[in-house]
Amino acid sequence: MRSSSDSPAAAGSRGNGVPRVIIATTALLTFISFWRAAAIVLNDLASSAYYAGGEAEGYIGKTAPWFILAIMVFSYAVRAVYVESCSMFVRGGVYRAVKQSLGGTLAKFSVSALMFDYILTGPISGVAAGQYLAGLISEVLQYSHLGNALTPGEVNSIAAGFAILVTVYFWWENTKGIPESSEKALVIMKLVTVMVVLLITWCIYTAALRHSPLPPWPHPRNLRLNASALGWLAGSPLPHMFGIIAIFIALGHSVLAMSGEESLAQVYREIESPKLPNLKKAGLVIFVYSLVFTSLVSFFAVMIIPDSVRQNYLENLIGGLAMSLHGPLIARLIFHAFVVVVGTLILAGAVNTAIVGSNGVLNRVSEDGVLSSWFRQPHPRFGTSYRIINIVVLLQIITILISRGDVTFLANLYAFGVIWSFTMNGLAVLVLRYTRPGVREFQVPFNFYIRGVQIPVGLSLITLTLLLIAVVNLFTKPVATMAGGTFSVLLFIVFSISERRAHRGGAAHMEMDQFNLELESELTSEAVGARPGNILVPVSNHFNLYHLGNVLDRIKPGRRDVVVLHVRLLRRSASGENELDADQLFGSIEQHLFSQTLSMAEKRGKSIRLAVVASNDLWEGILRAGASLQSSTIVIGRSAKDNTEEQARQIGDAWEKLGDIKPQFNLEIHLPNGDKIYKVLGPHAPNLTSNEVNLLHRLWLRFSDVLAPQELHHHDVVHFALEELKKEIQEGQEDEVVKRLRAHLEGNQTKKTPSS
Repeated sequence: MRSSSDSPAAAGSRGNGVPRVIIATTALLTFISFWRAAAIVLNDLASSAYYAGGEAEGYIGKTAPWFILAIMVFSYAVRAVYVESCSMFVRGGVYRAVKQSLGGTLAKFSVSALMFDYILTGPISGVAAGQYLAGLISEVLQYSHLGNALTPGEVNSIAAGFAILVTVYFWWENTKGIPESSEKALVIMKLVTVMVVLLITWCIYTAALRHSPLPPWPHPRNLRLNASALGWLAGSPLPHMFGIIAIFIALGHSVLAMSGEESLAQVYREIESPKLPNLKKAGLVIFVYSLVFTSLVSFFAVMIIPDSVRQNYLENLIGGLAMSLHGPLIARLIFHAFVVVVGTLILAGAVNTAIVGSNGVLNRVSEDGVLSSWFRQPHPRFGTSYRIINIVVLLQIITILISRGDVTFLANLYAFGVIWSFTMNGLAVLVLRYTRPGVREFQVPFNFYIRGVQIPVGLSLITLTLLLIAVVNLFTKPVATMAGGTFSVLLFIVFSISERRAHRGGAAHMEMDQFNLELESELTSEAVGARPGNILVPVSNHFNLYHLGNVLDRIKPGRRDVVVLHVRLLRRSASGENELDADQLFGSIEQHLFSQTLSMAEKRGKSIRLAVVASNDLWEGILRAGASLQSSTIVIGRSAKDNTEEQARQIGDAWEKLGDIKPQFNLEIHLPNGDKIYKVLGPHAPNLTSNEVNLLHRLWLRFSDVLAPQELHHHDVVHFALEELKKEIQEGQEDEVVKRLRAHLEGNQTKKTPSS
């Protein structure tokens, strides 16, 4: 790293010779509607409807639907805690929130529990999807007489194999850095909605036709708590002597129904303005949807599927429900297939969410110096934190292999991480009421004051309930307690050792004074020290800086300024932050990246300006930065994931989303072999070939003679042709126009392609 004795000419400085980096503290975000935010959360939350009801009944009996309903109602209160956490906003996410309120030790434990949650989210979702797929295969084999129904062992093997395939697929997608799409989440939820409406309508018809009774009331005497449900409390008189303990045991076995709540915090920063009202709307949509879907599935399953049959469908509850409805067998099989397709989509999405969330959380922990920067080293080709992704996916695959496709085993383990992550979040928000008092945009209701001291009754009751369920689960789920406790302790030890070594060796984020960091609320050309018309060069991977080298080689000193920009992508990380501290935006990765760029500039004796911004969309972040800096040219390297045409299309789409005022940019895409592709972002005159110019001229000559003495210009011919094309489209001939246009393009392609 350069010191003050190095050449200051390479980057802007304030007289001390230290390279100056502008940190834009306002993230250049791409915002989404509350509907899309709700869809993203429901893709995670609604997946639990596929396995939560069956798992609860396996432990507590036919009264399980009432406890699922109670958990779903309680989830609205838990969601209020997350809304307060998001609106309060603590920089750095869940780790720093708990650290500020409860200390570093509990902060590391909370992240350990959250990671246990994420590590298991992928396997349980993938295995559940596999169970539904195997169940469909078994039904088809049985009813088509092509073979016997699959054995439980075969079903579990198919489920485990499918889960591994899905996990490997999303490992590769995340390694390449393919972002999530809110549009895709919305499409999936539309399919799920169609399935839910059909399912509920058909179930109501069937239940009414058969006069099906409601499940037994949620009274302690109706609970069927066997030895596996009681765990270490088996043989103890406590559950029988105190009905409230039995109730909490039942709630603990039903808590899976609310897994996925933390996803709300992940999407908070992306919700469009007005932020808090839209967050509340999203929360209400999520509550109503999940309440109806998850609860009714559990109720209808007990009411419609015969008791003797239902025990075979506890891991495939909606599939069993589809096959038990009143109607022709072929119709039930088709609907079962639809259920499996939709379930596979939504459960597979939860697998991806688990990898994205794990990667985000561990990146935050690494940025805080708890994990060494080794974990965040970028992929040589894709620039992603592939080491963290590899570790997470490896742990998930090991978990799938250990489970052997058994959803019940995974559900037991999963409950540990779910309830403890909720509990730690509730405790953190409760403590922050006192350690960080003040006006908040939103508070969990039912707050009273005694002598000027706030008594948060609502928040305290929610946190106490979560804590009691978590404590009861410790005794009733021995396997989960031992596995979750062991994992959390081991991860806590890893965090502690890594943190000590980082501090002893001098963590990278503690050495940032070797760059002169300046926080700015907005990125402007004045703040960066670059004149309008500058060249913006985004960089993300120190292995691929050839496009910056090309710019530095051709630029003449003093003519145009060069701004080197790094966009810190804000992936969803269950943290809910929409701003980051300087040491989170500029850590060891950015330090190494900018060191490389400075080295290239110094070798060429050229001056560059350095800037870092945060965004949740790469291309929009770059274009918004270019607009703020009044750049005229944007130079990028070729994408490792897409070809140049697709890359240009994505940038063009991002340009269209900039708003009403869209500045024009010259776009250069540089290839590693030295070739360059030039594009213009924004309306501009097309580059006409000589053939097209000649054709235009011939048409002008012909019509000039006919229209004389009226004066005709070349642009009049173009304008007239465009108006005629527009008229054809407006008259309903768009299909014919498209057909002719496609034939024209194919003809051009044939001319360009030499014959064999």
